[in-house]
Amino acid sequence: MGEYEKVKHEFAPVYDADSRILILGSFPSVKSREQQFFYGHPQNRFWKVIAGLTGHPLPVTIEEKKALLLKNRIAIWDVIAECEIIGSSDSSIRSVVPADLQQILERAQIRQIYANGATAKKLFEKFQKKSCGRSIIGLPSTSPANASFSLERLLEAWSCILEEL
Repeated sequence: MGEYEKVKHEFAPVYDADSRILILGSFPSVKSREQQFFYGHPQNRFWKVIAGLTGHPLPVTIEEKKALLLKNRIAIWDVIAECEIIGSSDSSIRSVVPADLQQILERAQIRQIYANGATAKKLFEKFQKKSCGRSIIGLPSTSPANASFSLERLLEAWSCILEEL
């Protein structure tokens, strides 16, 4: 399966003062860490879901991805700032140092926090729920590991975010 590697989150969250929802992943995949941006694996459906829900073309560059999020008042970040992990496996995550969500919550008017997948939800509830004083709504993961969810099912499940935008 591979060896544990101690890894730090090395790129900034995406948000601005107009952000209304915060979508939290667990920790960047190997591909995302290589690209220094969120949801970098070509099989991850995050960008297809956001583009599909907002009626925008699929973004390709990091600049297009940031613009799509900010235009639609969506902030994204991860629950974990640092951890030990094997490859991109959420199930292998250990020795968690949680990310500081206050920087976003103090500067943006976040109405609701959503988790991209069960691991992000579980880790938020363990490490940040009490300090944030906020609840989180779990959404099915857009990861290729969640193959049981088609793009259509993901779009349906994720459509609840539109209510907060």
